[in-house]
Amino acid sequence: MIALPLRLGLLALTALAAAGLSLLIGGTHLAPRELWEALSDPRGSGVLHTIVWQLRLPRVCIAATVGASLALCGAMLQGLLRNPLVDPYLTGVSAAAAAAIAIATLAGVAAGALTAIGFAAGLGAAALVAVLARRGGGIDTNRLILAGVSLSTLFAAIVTLAIVRAQSNDYAPAIVAWLAGSMAGRGWHDLAVAAPYAATGALIALWAVPALNALRVGEMRARTVGVDVDRAQWAILAGSSLLAASSVVLAGLVGFIGLIVPHIARRVVGSDARWMLPACALAGAALCMLADAVCRWIVAPAELPIGVLLALIGVPAFLYLYLHPASPLAAGRQE
Repeated sequence: MIALPLRLGLLALTALAAAGLSLLIGGTHLAPRELWEALSDPRGSGVLHTIVWQLRLPRVCIAATVGASLALCGAMLQGLLRNPLVDPYLTGVSAAAAAAIAIATLAGVAAGALTAIGFAAGLGAAALVAVLARRGGGIDTNRLILAGVSLSTLFAAIVTLAIVRAQSNDYAPAIVAWLAGSMAGRGWHDLAVAAPYAATGALIALWAVPALNALRVGEMRARTVGVDVDRAQWAILAGSSLLAASSVVLAGLVGFIGLIVPHIARRVVGSDARWMLPACALAGAALCMLADAVCRWIVAPAELPIGVLLALIGVPAFLYLYLHPASPLAAGRQE
């Protein structure tokens, strides 16, 4: 039996290996020696330095941030709602951001402002869902699900209307590309804008570890052991919204990581949030970096949308987790 710290260490090594592989792979393949030379000289110049420091390294960091954020967000919401089928986009963050960006694109808003617009719309939708789900001083989980699904459906309809409208002025490809998920064109500036919010969400997740462990056995029992459930619910919702919004503005709609990775992490380290949350962050970062590397390599010099690739991987993985007898999804199905 491998000790839990060693399992986390192996996941960390996997994430580092995924980062290294992602730096090597792309339209221009690099040898490990060339990569090392470029990384060891941050102030260098030339084509190699530009490829590594201006194109691939920021993209790898963005992929790691997106993957870790989505995995943490999924784990937090699944713990809050005690539902293994919940994903990070339940609160309407992604749908609202998509609708806002689609409308802004149609209105001719500068591309540099789309990130801020999407982020503000995503957090606004999360706040609206929280208001609709409020019950007394806390949150009614059933209302949260209903409000999130309802608003997501509304915003999805707005996006569809925007795409139909955009076909007459050639904006449709830009909107569809964003909806499919991609990190193309993102750089250090985008990461600098979103990283503080993602870091804040991660810190809230660490703060909520005791509450997440207590909520596994239900709200009533959590209250009996001294957990301020109402405060914990608001904190978890706020942290998950920050994480989801950060990932959406960095890479568009990237599915399945927030749904699948928490289940993988539970199999590796168990359900204790002290170990499961770090495992989620590492596994999510590794998966997203590898997926982005494959997207850049498989149809080079073109690029496959990461949302498409993760859907192709995620659906079989989800079905396996659902049908496998030892899976928590299968246990929920049997109940």
